[in-house]
Amino acid sequence: MAKAAPKTNTTVNPSEAELLEQGKGRPTPSRREREAANRRPLVGNSPADKKAARARLNTEREKARVGMANGEERYLPAKDRGEQRRFVRDWIDARWNIGEVMMPVLVLFLIVGFAASQTVLASYALLLVWAFVALFVLDCVVLWLSLRKKLTNKFGTMQRGTFLYILTRTWQLRFLRLPKPQVGRRQYPTV
Repeated sequence: MAKAAPKTNTTVNPSEAELLEQGKGRPTPSRREREAANRRPLVGNSPADKKAARARLNTEREKARVGMANGEERYLPAKDRGEQRRFVRDWIDARWNIGEVMMPVLVLFLIVGFAASQTVLASYALLLVWAFVALFVLDCVVLWLSLRKKLTNKFGTMQRGTFLYILTRTWQLRFLRLPKPQVGRRQYPTV
């Protein structure tokens, strides 16, 4: 292995003035001074700053809540975004669904079942509950089959998870749905 050529020192002894120019001209700050200089609040320090930040956050949340309720795309969660989901939502909201009245009917059957716990009425109530659940599933399957055909005709393909989206949307009471229904009854979207 070859050795590197030694470097030659071309600097001549510097004068005191040159040494002072090269230095920083002040003492090195202590650790305590550096930490104190770096210490600052993460959020506004005063109560007024905190109040303003909270008010700004509340207005942003309210704006997002209203936007989501109105069906604005940028405020919707990922499961509700897209033209196909809007079409499915509008189609479901335009028709009467068995699932809309399912919760109140199940609560009614539950009350009847507890009131008449050891009678024939309780067994009939249980049979009616299962019949109602079967009607709900049948309604969802029929809706899914008809919407599958409409979606493939309109968009070419069907988005993944559409059956579960249909199931959860029809299960909810109309006034509790988010995003809120944008169409009235029998106002179906164009295919």
